[in-house]
Amino acid sequence: MKILVLNAGSSSQKSCLYQLDGTLPELPPAPLWEAKVDWTKHPGMAELEVKARGAVLEEELQTTSRPDVIAHMLETLWSGDTQVIANPAEIDIVGHRVVHGGQEYRQATLITPQVKEAIANLSTFAPIHNPVNLEGIEAIEQILGTSTSQVAVFDTAFHSNLPLSAAVYPIPYELFEQGIRRYGFHGISHQYCAHRTAQLMGQELASLRLITCHLGNGASLAAIRNAQSIDTTMGFTPLEGLMMGTRCGSIDPGILIHLLQHTDYDAQKLDEVLNKGSGLKGISGVSGDVRQIMSEIDKGNSRAQLAFDIFVHSLRKHIGAMLASLGGLDALVFTGGIGENSAAIRASACEAFEFLGLKLDCQQNNTSPADTDIAAADSAIRVFVVHTEEDWAIAQECWKLAKLTN
Repeated sequence: MKILVLNAGSSSQKSCLYQLDGTLPELPPAPLWEAKVDWTKHPGMAELEVKARGAVLEEELQTTSRPDVIAHMLETLWSGDTQVIANPAEIDIVGHRVVHGGQEYRQATLITPQVKEAIANLSTFAPIHNPVNLEGIEAIEQILGTSTSQVAVFDTAFHSNLPLSAAVYPIPYELFEQGIRRYGFHGISHQYCAHRTAQLMGQELASLRLITCHLGNGASLAAIRNAQSIDTTMGFTPLEGLMMGTRCGSIDPGILIHLLQHTDYDAQKLDEVLNKGSGLKGISGVSGDVRQIMSEIDKGNSRAQLAFDIFVHSLRKHIGAMLASLGGLDALVFTGGIGENSAAIRASACEAFEFLGLKLDCQQNNTSPADTDIAAADSAIRVFVVHTEEDWAIAQECWKLAKLTN
């Protein structure tokens, strides 16, 4: 079975083609073909990188049209040096990461016109992400036809069983009845990392209490017990919770009221500033990228240092909140671009929990190993760095649905 995965973000897209035969392997197999598109580096252009069969294709495309870029990207599957299939008909099923599934979609779902309509309607809740997820679905319909099965794998699904005490905001209850609640995001990554951690520990996931830290430009934590998410930091939107690359995370809502009443801020300007001009970028004035923040710290940039310190404070505070929800902790898990690659962030976060008997192995931590326990041998809590495999997690859901429907 050949499974194509489209993992679309607001400014980039990752795609993979997997070949799965027989039973699902325990570890992620290498994809036959991988592609990445970046729309951020040059205005009016898209950068495409494709890897397959040892060949690498790099192109700069003079367009920002997502359907056009997706069409060109997919052509590299069956033509040129990166060809791995003879024609599009070889693709059996296509899986998509869809950020918001609302209250209705709590598991991976075959895409129908009704599902597409729901994804479009939920764009009100996720205006940056759901529309581009839908564009990918419609682009596949145009290129492969409607006879090719497509699957939506929802980022909110893993958090869909949050207890009401965690899901309901302390605002008038009728707003909850209108759909304003904590949904949580990064669920595909949190679920994958939880299962992978259980594998690495040689234990059943249901027996473990975990905090998974997905730290990238977007960042969130999840408290996992009995193999389910029981609390998470992102909420009604991906804006709540931790300080992030360009998002503010949780702040006093009175600030927003003040800005609307006493300055020239309107809803659109607030949205722009809170989502794209805050976080590490807003404090440092340099960048939302931790690598650039660390470079500026080395040069003595005090605002870059402040951005780092606020990020660590936010991370520690939210780990503490997840810890309280769990009532104990077996393992702390770091993933995502920052979580996997920043030894300084991991060390600073863990330092606050030494009173619980958590101890890092400094040498292990500094090597940034993937899928490895970086805690000291005598640590009371295990600490893992896990390379998140969202694309593989989506492919697994496609495989399971295909087996059920055949």
